[in-house]
Amino acid sequence: MDSIQQRKTSVLMLPWLAHGHISPFLELSKKLTSRGNFHIFFCSTPVNLNSIKPKLPQKYSHCIELVELHLPYDELPELPPHYHTTNGLPPHLMPTLKKAFDMASDNFSNILKTLKPDLLIYDFLQPWAPSRALSKNIPAVQFYPSCAAMASFGNHRRCKSPSARFPFPSIYLRDYELMKFNNLGKSPSNGLSDGERVQKCTEQSCKIILIKTSREIEAKYVDYLCGLLGKVIVPVGSLVQEPLDGEGEETEIIKWLNTRERSSVVFVSFGTEYFLSKEEIQEIALGLELSNVCFIWVIRFPVGETTKIEELLPEGFMERVGERGMVVEGWAPQAKILQHSSIGGFVSHCGWSSVMESIKFCVPIISIPMHLDQPLNARLVEEVGVGLEVRRTGSGSLEREEVAKVITDVLVEKIGQILKGKAMELSENMKNKEDEEIDGVVEELRQLCRTRESSST
Repeated sequence: MDSIQQRKTSVLMLPWLAHGHISPFLELSKKLTSRGNFHIFFCSTPVNLNSIKPKLPQKYSHCIELVELHLPYDELPELPPHYHTTNGLPPHLMPTLKKAFDMASDNFSNILKTLKPDLLIYDFLQPWAPSRALSKNIPAVQFYPSCAAMASFGNHRRCKSPSARFPFPSIYLRDYELMKFNNLGKSPSNGLSDGERVQKCTEQSCKIILIKTSREIEAKYVDYLCGLLGKVIVPVGSLVQEPLDGEGEETEIIKWLNTRERSSVVFVSFGTEYFLSKEEIQEIALGLELSNVCFIWVIRFPVGETTKIEELLPEGFMERVGERGMVVEGWAPQAKILQHSSIGGFVSHCGWSSVMESIKFCVPIISIPMHLDQPLNARLVEEVGVGLEVRRTGSGSLEREEVAKVITDVLVEKIGQILKGKAMELSENMKNKEDEEIDGVVEELRQLCRTRESSST
């Protein structure tokens, strides 16, 4: 047995400061410690680490160590420590957060120097992280917490040209989405656009790139991405967090769901970091009303905003829907809700983690993508047969009648049963593949560490 297998391999994890990135990095950390001889240093800002401590069961306390990365705030008084996260961050402060993250690169170098990890696993916006690691002879591997369809679509446009035809016609952007997508890579911070950051991060990844998906649903996109980047693309599985013991057990939501018929309720949530406009809230509300379907709807606002839900909902909405609807402000136990037998559909923005959860728990998706990778995720959801998308107008506006129609199709019509059957099939196939995928990740990471050891002797 070689020395890498005999001793613990230490891995430093550095996700971007968003919940949709921190969560899969944490789940990957858990998987690595359960399948291999790994010790994880999980690095993020104090405000993010405080939010994940309750999600870290005691059994991981000896093998996952939380490491604080402090961002400068004396130089950036508009970004106090409670804003060192994208969760609840006012959108106009996003460029400042990226700047602050960059300014923490020296602090990160000190962490590398102190911990001396065998390996760094990093995200897509911090090219300084692999650069600092590689300068210390520490192998660095990028982890994409997005789907392979999105990654291959974006890299196709970068490696070939924006006008070059993508070889998979079911993955595309509509005209009103294309402008937003093109602007994604252009927002500059510290002289680097997001597109340049992503490219530099990808280029520095040592031989392999990890990606949060399974070949059961994205084999052709994984293979195409491999050809585009010239690196081995290693799927890590769905990385869906298991609900914590007791989470949501006796909440009003679960009690309410217990009174509903099987597959009769639609769950509506747009993630932790997208905030609906008043117009979107109105059309979704009136669509829910027209559908006559029971619903639970989670609505969030930026931290510090004092808006009242009642002021944004259509006048008399709650009175008209009565007992068949529940509107929740802030947070709800999403995984617990999706697992409940009363849930028959999920109105989702199609953030990738939410898509993976929905498939794992066999819940058909009603897609209302908003921005970022979500439109491409929504196309993939339809391609693999686990959901339907709410079509918008040519200008990208939502219409209540279309919202109601798709909800009714999924919850009431026969197509809903077909979608659920496909979700159940994919869920089972992905579950059967999980251990094999993580074992593949473990072997790839160990091989990098062996290469490092042999080159330093």
